[in-house]
Amino acid sequence: MTAKPTIEPVSAGQMERLLPLIAAYQRFYGVEEVDRERNRAFFARFVAPSDDGLLLGAWCEAELVGYACLYWTFTSLVPAETVLMNDLYVDVAARGKGIGRALIEASAAIARERGAHHLEWNTQPDNGTARRLYDSTGAESSTWVEYELEI
Repeated sequence: MTAKPTIEPVSAGQMERLLPLIAAYQRFYGVEEVDRERNRAFFARFVAPSDDGLLLGAWCEAELVGYACLYWTFTSLVPAETVLMNDLYVDVAARGKGIGRALIEASAAIARERGAHHLEWNTQPDNGTARRLYDSTGAESSTWVEYELEI
């Protein structure tokens, strides 16, 4: 990559540019029917300032090429605030250029600024490309098993 991406919070005025990346992320994880209006309403809650979290965009020149969605959450084990990087996505054409790493580093910096105990995230076990990046950051994979109960 010739120039470092600019990582900054996504503004309300940039949401329309972000929605296609959110849809691509959802399709990557098997969502068959992406609901643009529902995405617009849901993700608007993370536009700064927000008590729920933060949307970070990765920009190369004027093009939005990736994003991370951070959720402010907690752990009762320490007890402390933590930051969950719930979504991390880089456009296929922009991969391999350090954008995912830049988004992780920016997310970690925000977690530190907030005084969070740690930054956490998860991925599918067979997402080898993402796992290679994550393993190279110094993060440790958890031994916890995640459960979901459909409601």
